[in-house]
Amino acid sequence: MDTIATDGVAGQDFRGETARARRRKSYTLEEKQRLVAESYEPGASASLVARRHDINANLLFTWRRQMRPPASATSPLELIPVEVISSAPTASPAAVAGAEQRGMIEVILVSGERVRVDAAVSEAALRRVLSALKALT
Repeated sequence: MDTIATDGVAGQDFRGETARARRRKSYTLEEKQRLVAESYEPGASASLVARRHDINANLLFTWRRQMRPPASATSPLELIPVEVISSAPTASPAAVAGAEQRGMIEVILVSGERVRVDAAVSEAALRRVLSALKALT
C-alpha cells in the first residue's frame, strides 16, 4: 500500500519538489470579444468554444453576460395587438368578483385561450408567456 506523505512545507509536494507557481492568464478586451463572438456563431456551443481555447466555460459565460447589452437597449417595447370583441363570453358576476378580490388579470386571446395571472406578475414574465403563446399560433 502506497502512502503519500507531505512534509508540511508550503510550496513543496510530497516528494519535496517545489511546485511551479501558476499564473492566471489575462485576456485583452479584443480576445474576450473575439471568443464571445465565436460563441454566438450559428451552431456554436459556448462550452466547446471554451474547451477549444483552453478556458473554463464559466469564464466565457461570464464574459458573454458582461458584454450583453442592457435589455432596454436591445429592442424597443413590442406591443401585442389587442382586439375588443363585444360578443366574447362574459364571466359570471361571482367569478368576476372573486378575481377582483384576488387581484387576478385574465387575458383572452383571439384563439380563445385564456391566460390568468396574479396582478403582481412581473411584466417580463407576462411578456414571455404571451410571446410563447403568440409563437405557437
